[in-house]
Amino acid sequence: MALSPNQRGAFFMALAMAGFTINDAVVKYLSKDMPMGEIIFLRGVVATTLIFILAHRAGALRPLRVAGSRWVALRAVGEVTSTLTFLIGLAHIPLANATAIMQALPLAVTMGAALFLAEPVGWRRWTAILIGFAGVMLIVRPGLEGFSPYALFIVSTVFFAALRDLATRKIDTSIPTLFVSVVTAVVVTISGPFLDRPTTWVALDWGKVVLILVTAGLILCGYLSIILAMRVGEISFIAPFRYTSFLFALVFGYLVFGDLPDMFMIVGGAIVIGSGLYTLYREHVRVDAREIAATSTPPQAP
Repeated sequence: MALSPNQRGAFFMALAMAGFTINDAVVKYLSKDMPMGEIIFLRGVVATTLIFILAHRAGALRPLRVAGSRWVALRAVGEVTSTLTFLIGLAHIPLANATAIMQALPLAVTMGAALFLAEPVGWRRWTAILIGFAGVMLIVRPGLEGFSPYALFIVSTVFFAALRDLATRKIDTSIPTLFVSVVTAVVVTISGPFLDRPTTWVALDWGKVVLILVTAGLILCGYLSIILAMRVGEISFIAPFRYTSFLFALVFGYLVFGDLPDMFMIVGGAIVIGSGLYTLYREHVRVDAREIAATSTPPQAP
């Protein structure tokens, strides 16, 4: 039976989340024996090459001056800072905990859109945002036993990633997505040697080479799947499938690292995801109401 556009979009979104989450698990595994800067650089070289080839074949490349435009540059800054803080934190806390905190990203984007882009956000969504961040604090549990300061790196990642996503909204639609991806990949790759001095990097064996190639392929799979998801279905139907990353993180965190989530993480993650789903629902209701108002015929005068 053929899948509907929404079903295909949901499949591609779940596939993207699986790709990104498995990539995180592989990077976390590699970080036990390799400096994170080396992983970022080597993975970036491969991923950038693959994305560049795709962009070239699609005719999506643009002059370098376009890369220096304000919103493209700001997006690159957000991508670099979110990547660095996430991977630093990921190396020291369980995969599922890091992924659960990252589920607050839609809440941070909604908050940022209200504060900096003057988008209307009602009291219901503001309440959901506050409850969602309370869930994040439950996962991080500052001041309690089991608290790791590295969890704060992941919290900062949420806000840097929100900066990236808000800047993405402002990029001129004439600039192809693949070109923006090439610019971002290049900048992230260059950041690797600044995180760790190359003199501290380790020699690679074939096992590490294969895993680096796998991470680059997973990143590319994630990017392409998200683009396909956004193009074949309704965003309001597809967006909730972003939260499948939490399920993938629970599974791979246990299979690869033997991590068992505690009650704080489970309850906090559920609160964050529930708040995110509610904000998506309220956004859908708001858009529907606006479309109805725009298409309704005003009553005729007697």
